[in-house]
Amino acid sequence: MPAKDTYHDGFRTALTKDGWQIIRDPYTIRYQGLKLFADLAGKKLFSAQKEDINIVVEIKSFLSLSLIHEFQCALGQYILYRTLLKQLHPEYLLYLAIEQEAYETFFQMKGIQLVIQEYKILLIVINIIDEEVVEWVS
Repeated sequence: MPAKDTYHDGFRTALTKDGWQIIRDPYTIRYQGLKLFADLAGKKLFSAQKEDINIVVEIKSFLSLSLIHEFQCALGQYILYRTLLKQLHPEYLLYLAIEQEAYETFFQMKGIQLVIQEYKILLIVINIIDEEVVEWVS
């Protein structure tokens, strides 16, 4: 079992406050001999659509000295998880959860924005101090 990210509990609380039911912590992805662990899986009933929306969330703190290295690792993990989830549960949406400060600084760099758009990375921006979802970026 992998270690929890520094912000794991705060991000989980933020999602719960936003109306999400956490159904797995961690969420295990098994595919043809592979066993991987995303941080969370959640669901929410949207009454207007009368259906559940299911998400898998990979949490990243971006606290290391090399943010670009952390981003490269997160990107690889995201692509791997999304590829396998597409085969196993195509209805699940995969999100990368990041802290608001990282989003407002590092994630606004033009090169990072280009990669986010190219790979259609879905983001959840969390204010870790208030433990609240600030923005869903798709």
